Amino acid sequence: MHKTAVNPKPGSFPRKSCGEASGARPVLSILIPARDEADRIGGCLASVLACREAEAAEILVLDDGSEDGTAEAARRAGGPAVTVLAGRPLPEGWAGKPHACAQLAEAARGKWLLFLDADVRLAPDALAAALATGEAAVGGLVTGFPRQETGTWLERLVVPLMLFTVVCHLPVPLVRGSADPRFVAAHGGFMLIRRDAYDACGGHRAVASALVDDMALARAVKSAGMPVTLANLSDHVRMRMYENAGEVWRGYRKNLYDGLGRRPLLLLGVMAVYLTGYVLPPAVLLGAGFAGDPGPAAWACACMLLGAAIKRVADAAGRKSGGYALLLPAGMLALAFIAAASWRGAGRGYWWKGRRYL
Repeated sequence: MHKTAVNPKPGSFPRKSCGEASGARPVLSILIPARDEADRIGGCLASVLACREAEAAEILVLDDGSEDGTAEAARRAGGPAVTVLAGRPLPEGWAGKPHACAQLAEAARGKWLLFLDADVRLAPDALAAALATGEAAVGGLVTGFPRQETGTWLERLVVPLMLFTVVCHLPVPLVRGSADPRFVAAHGGFMLIRRDAYDACGGHRAVASALVDDMALARAVKSAGMPVTLANLSDHVRMRMYENAGEVWRGYRKNLYDGLGRRPLLLLGVMAVYLTGYVLPPAVLLGAGFAGDPGPAAWACACMLLGAAIKRVADAAGRKSGGYALLLPAGMLALAFIAAASWRGAGRGYWWKGRRYL
């Protein structure tokens, strides 16, 4: 697992069991919140159990009010190695995922807490690499962006833009190198945090109402004076966040405006930059070609080449093929439509997995 700021020495992860003896406190608790994930939880648990370090880890799945048999699927897939917990009803003032994660943390006994989404798939060496990275980073939070698997057209257009926006807007060395909580990036699909850091920052109780809880928790960790390490997970962790275009639309619609602090001018400014820099140039190039005007054509070509170069860097980090860079204009146009829907939905609320969030 490659990190942006800290390079663990080879073999720095102790090659021993995650628990010294039966009944001892485990080094690692693997915590998986799951709501209506019957079709996905089995694959997640199979990949976890294929890791050697999972043999002595504590593995907890919380069934968050599922109606599709998620708990039964988790028990079948995990067997005696996995404990399935029944989630409590969602209290007022909480979003669903922070509440599920808070309950998992209450039950966990490990020195390290690894929060995974049910659609995550781990490579066999992922847990060892993650713990080595965490120990080398001297605690705090270790997170990163799993390699994204995409199937439908809107997935291919929009989902890879996560890494693109990080490359464009975030000075990555400052994620760990600065104490400023504005310099963070996180992905809730893979969040490894040391227990003392989790407790010191208030854990998920401190971000109870956050729709983008991963970023909120990362900021809380930094605000409490502990490090956040952004790791390259692409060789160790993969996931397919959404199964179809409708899920992409609803998921991004829920998160986009909230992720920008519900600041309309910031949303407008970001989208204006994206539309001007990445969507307008192909149209200008086409018009300039018909008009025979070299000036606008040169500007458009420069913008398109710059955007494609940045997109290629981001796609390479996420193990995406070079052809994805050509999708940047269409992806940004789709993102702009979702952003408008996200802003409009803020007053009416967002529906996600059978729950409405205001």
